[in-house]
This record gives sequence, structure tokens and C-alpha cells, in this order.
Amino acid sequence: MVLAVILGIFTCLIEVSLADSTDQAALGVSVNQPDYTQYVLPFTGTQNGGNMFPGVARPFGVVKLGPDLYNGVDAYSGYLPTGNVTGYSLMHESGTGGAPKYGVVSQMPVAAKVVNPLANLALPRATDDAAQVGYYKSTLSSNVVTELAATDHAGLLRYTFPSGMPASVVIDVSHVLPSFRGLGLGQNYTGGNITITKDGHYEGSGTYNNGWNLAPEWTIYFCGYFDTPSASAVTFRGSSTEDLKYPAANTEAVAPTSDGSTQAIRLGAVYNFTSPTVNSRVGVSWISSAKACSNVNAEIPAQTQLETVVTATKNIWNSQLLGRVTTTETNTTNLQLLYTMLYGMLLLPSNRTGENPGWLSTEPYYDDLFTIWDLFRCQTSLFQILQPAHYEEYIRSLIDVYRHEGWMPDARSSNFNGRSQGGSNADNVLADAYVKGVRGKVNWVDGYAAMVKDAEVVPPNSPVDPESPESSDHEGRGALPDWLKYSYITPAFDRAVSRAADYSLNDFALSQVASGLNKPADASKYLARSRNWRNHWNAKATSLNFTGFLAPRLANGSFVTEEEDPLSCSGCYWGDSFYEATPWEYSFSPYHDVATLIKLSGGATRFVQRLETLFVPGLNPTGNPQFNNTIFNPANEPSFASPYLFNFAHRQDLSVKHARFVASAYYAPTPAGLPGNSDAGAMQSWLLWNIIGLYPLTGTTTFLIGSPWLEKLVINLGGGGGGNGGSKSFTVTSTGRQNGIYVQSLTVNGKAWNQSWLSWSDVFADGGTMEFVLGANATDWATGALPPSPASGA
Repeated sequence: MVLAVILGIFTCLIEVSLADSTDQAALGVSVNQPDYTQYVLPFTGTQNGGNMFPGVARPFGVVKLGPDLYNGVDAYSGYLPTGNVTGYSLMHESGTGGAPKYGVVSQMPVAAKVVNPLANLALPRATDDAAQVGYYKSTLSSNVVTELAATDHAGLLRYTFPSGMPASVVIDVSHVLPSFRGLGLGQNYTGGNITITKDGHYEGSGTYNNGWNLAPEWTIYFCGYFDTPSASAVTFRGSSTEDLKYPAANTEAVAPTSDGSTQAIRLGAVYNFTSPTVNSRVGVSWISSAKACSNVNAEIPAQTQLETVVTATKNIWNSQLLGRVTTTETNTTNLQLLYTMLYGMLLLPSNRTGENPGWLSTEPYYDDLFTIWDLFRCQTSLFQILQPAHYEEYIRSLIDVYRHEGWMPDARSSNFNGRSQGGSNADNVLADAYVKGVRGKVNWVDGYAAMVKDAEVVPPNSPVDPESPESSDHEGRGALPDWLKYSYITPAFDRAVSRAADYSLNDFALSQVASGLNKPADASKYLARSRNWRNHWNAKATSLNFTGFLAPRLANGSFVTEEEDPLSCSGCYWGDSFYEATPWEYSFSPYHDVATLIKLSGGATRFVQRLETLFVPGLNPTGNPQFNNTIFNPANEPSFASPYLFNFAHRQDLSVKHARFVASAYYAPTPAGLPGNSDAGAMQSWLLWNIIGLYPLTGTTTFLIGSPWLEKLVINLGGGGGGNGGSKSFTVTSTGRQNGIYVQSLTVNGKAWNQSWLSWSDVFADGGTMEFVLGANATDWATGALPPSPASGA
């Protein structure tokens, strides 16, 4: 069944209804077909550290057009709820932390004749911004109204200036999102060019560097047209009012001063108009300004109305993604959560196929992987289910980056690998795709070679990360020398224990692909290496009356105990032994070897007690008060699987209890509705799996069973993720949910089910059904075989 259309746009907090200012039908809402975009609230996760991008974009679009705000803190996605607008730019990330990236190809409307484009033209907003899928509206204190729409490679900006006032638009090539963290991660403009042609359009390029991934110089090309004739237009360059030059003559980014220091040079153009309404079309390319012109003219031809672009964008989101998930649900909040999370999950990566950097290739190319360390646990497995064709392209792209640059990325942006927070986690993604049947045009010989290189070759430490100078975090596994020598990682390497946890999973991933490719010696070798996390298990470490935790280990084999409290990870950052989680949390990380973990924890009963301790309020004195000082941290990915691990001890009811609590306590369709950084869709995908009632164990075919939220949910699987074509579906139903959340019974494909897990082949490879009966009381329904623990031999 398809979702009944609920009239109206549901908004919350700063999401202002557009009904008063813009006709809804003109923006693309069909009265004949379900419009799932009406449940998407773009400002969800823009506060409370979620860092979501609320502007306009298409699925996997290169262009993400939105406002850039300044108030003295990092605006990771460009947007901040308060501050001054510095421009509207075409390039952004979404939901990321670390440091801002992009904020380039910018325009700023000014209700005045601009005498000095180097002056501070930033302004506050007169009202809260408003947004729907594909449409964004911003009103400055000058009463200039800016409306935005976008295609894959181009943006459309419509400015409405106050009647009788001068109207100017400033193009700023040198504009970037700044960083205020003081970690050397700020972006820099290093040069560029801009030309106004005889027909009045402008084109050129800007070159920039740095940002979160410490990227060297990268160049973006642009091409812009104004469909409204300009009264005058001129380029400019200068570092101060005194040396401001019209027109711009050269491309240097810095200029010398009398004391031998340098000043940043800014570059751009000023257009003046007599009309109060100005339409601007801008395209981008990573290849050339000619390609940028081709992109904008192909995707947004001259005189295209903004409403037309919005309509097309809504239709694309509905048909390509949102409409693949349908439900009988009528609860507004649940619908908003479902479709807002689906939308936010696939704003990244960016599909830059045809714009490969520095090499010619017929393979797909995806960038803005920010980062796989965040995404491999939940997002990539759901990506495969929801977008099997794009997912196969994504896998091929990872392998093609290896072919041409020598390494697959763990993180990548602006065509450059870096920074790897832990292991070589593209290995996990490739393994997950392989064991779930992704074949198509994927060259698995090359894919396996890329994984083996990660496992065996130490990457060069270039560029050197000043926060972690001892080894590469650019790509590959920087701490591999210890891993190969000791079968664990010493504190000589930053993030030693969390890296070891990752490397164990990476080696497990490699063993699975080796087995599938009929390489038994390799499969055995890497499966054995995947157990190396055990070498960090300090059986004498104690905390809260529990014994045995992961801990740092020295080259002489002794554990570092005097400085490591299992409840503490110091700063939990780059220079610490544990990254973004405590030893308590990381001690549940080897989900490929849980049977062994249970034995080390003292048996199933003790394991359950230990797991439950994660969720007790107040036990973590250094924890986040926002999360009741629990050991469990819903804002960081190392804890993602923990609520579901009760399934390994025949306590599926406790998985339901704690997973549902986390979802209901820390997620909402509001601006503060994510527990932390979205991390490019990681948080959204965790919640979506919770709504479905499953949890994936990446690199395996196993899904742990939780409890579904909705009466009926249907996912159109397309080709099922295996590239075999055809139309398949996965359906989850539940009865009794009005009584409670606990599973009373379950049938899978019409057969009674007594396991707390199922496999890919059960419901996803060829489609399938899960029918839950829910109730108020926990029952012992899952008496069958425990979930597989392959590294344990179980």
C-alpha cells in the first residue's frame, strides 16, 4: 500500500510554512501522486551539533546550494541558526564535523550600489529561513529575498530587491567557509580567475586548499548567467581598499606588504541591475569552465523558472528514493522521521562521474566520502538496499580511486583521500557488497588487490597531519608496522586501541572476500588476524565491578594500566589510545567475534549485565550530561551496535528495550533532533534501521532483529542489490504495536521464526516478508540458534 497524502506542510520550530508566500502546487506538489517530500523537514539536525545542510540538492548531487553564515564558530554545512549571511554558495558538505569544507562559488545580493566589494557585506536575516525539499528562502535585514533551487551540477538563485532600491550581486571567487578551531584545518583561497564575456555571462575558476582532509590545492570551475540584463558589470581584485583594482588583472592569492608579510587578495565581480527581480544561473565543474557552462545550460536553460526546477527536484526525490519506501502509517511524527532520515542519509556522497580528477576513466566516480569510518556500520548497507544501482557504482568508484591513486579512501573530499580516523574501512564496505551478491560490473580482482594492499603495505606519511604526525592517516593503515610485528598496536601510534579494533574488522572483511574468491590460504590468514583484537584484552582491568577491557599494550607485552580508566579516553581524539569512545564502548566492538567476547566477559549472564550497564544513567562521570552521563554514547559510531548485542545472549527483548529507548530519547523531527553530527547520514541510517526493526552487521550477511515501528513498511528493492535486475520488495508488518514494543512472535516469508537474526538471503536477495506480533511484555520467543560469530568458529 502507498502512503495516503496528508495535506499541508508539517513544520517545526524554525521551519516556516511557505504557504503564505509561495503557491504549493507551483513548487511541484502533485495532487495525483503521493508527495513524500512533504514529510521531509530540511532543518532537522541543523542544531545541537547535527551540522545538517538545509539548502537545496538532488540525491548525490554535486551542487548543494545554500547560505553561508558567520558568527565566530565553525559553520560545517554553511548554515547556522544565528549570525550574518556572507553569501550563498553552491558547494557544501552535510552533517560533517572536523572542520568546514567548501563554501565556494558564492554570490551575495546587496540592496545598494556596491562601491567597495572588499567591504564587509554580510547581513543578518530579517526572519527565519524557510525550506522544503528543493526550495530554500532567505530574507536579509536589507529586505532582499533570496530563493534557491538546484540541479545536479547547477544552481538557480532568484533575488527580489526592495522596490526603488539599487540592486547589486557580488560574485566572490575567494569565498570559503572558515574554521575557528585553531587546528590548522582552515581552508585557504590560493588563486583564481574570472572573466565577463561580451554576452555578459561570467566564468572562471578558484583554487583552494586544506579543510578537514588536509587537501592540497584543488580547483573548481564555474560559469554564471543572469537572465535579467545587467546595467553594468565589472571584475575586481584587491587585498584592501587602497589597492582595489577594476577590472581584475591577475590571479595571485596573496600580496606582499611593506613589513614583508602578506595579505589575502580577494577576487570577484560586481553586477548592477535596474530590475527588482534578478535570476542567476550558475554551473560548476571540476574539469573546465567550458564544462561548467555546458552543465548549467543543459540542466537549467535560459529563462527557466525557479518553480520548474523545484518541481523537478521534488519529483526526483520522490521517484528515485523516497517513493521506494512506502507505508500505511498515519502518525505525522513517524512519517516525518522516516522521510526526513531517508532524505538526510543520501545527500552525500557526490556523484561526480564524468569529472574524474587527474585521470581518464569510464568508471563511475563518487567523492565527498566524509567518512567511511562513520558510515560502514549502518549507512552503506542501507545504501545498497535503497539504491542498488548507485551502490554498485560507488563500489566501482572506490576501486577506481585505488587504480589511479594507489589506495582506496577511508575519507575523501575535493578529490583527495584523507583523513582516516581508524582503519582502512573501505575494506568493510567492499566485503559487505561482496557477501551480499554485488557483482555487475565490479572488478573483484582489482577490489581484492586494493584490500590486500591495505592489509600489507604501510602507506607513506604524506601529507603529515600535525595532530597525528607519527604515521599516515591519509589512507591505508598507518599503524600497520605494529600490527604486523606484534599483532597489536602500541602507543607509539596514535589511536592505538581503536585502530586495532578497526584493523581486526578490516582483516575479517578481507577473509570473507578471500573465501568467496576461492583463496583458502588468504581466508585463513586474515581470519586469524581478525582475532588480534584479543591481544588488547586486559583480563585484569576492572571497572564498575566488571573485569576485562580493551587496553593499550606496550612493545614488551605489558598493558598500560596506570593511565587507562575504562570509563575514560582522555580527549577521545587523534592523539589518544581510544578515538571517539571509551574502553567500555570499544570493548563491545568485535561483532565478528562476539562468542569469544562473551567468554572473556565471564559468560552470557555477565555479558548481559555488562551490556545493560552501558545504559545506566550517571555511571560515566566524564560522559555527556545530554545523554544522562551514560557510558553509551548515541552521538558516536563505536556504540552503534551495542544495543543489539543482547541478541547474542538470548535476550532479544533487551535489544528492543534499549535500542527503542535510544531512538525515542535522542531523535526527533526537529532542528535539534539528532544526537550529534549526522556524519554524512550515519545517524539517519541508524534510526532508519531501528524503524525497520533490524540491525546490519557489516561484512556479513547477518541482520540482528529488533522491533519495527510501523504497521506496514515496504521497500522496493529493485534488483535486490545484486545487479540481477527485476523488481523485488521487502515488507515488514506488525500487529499489536499499540500494546507495546516487545516481539511476541515472528514469521519470515510465512514461516514461524525463532531466531533473533536472519540473513541477506532470507529477505533481501529475492525479497521477503517479516510479520511481527508485538506486545507489552517481554517473551522468550527467540529460542533458536544464536547469531553467527564467524571469528569464534560459531
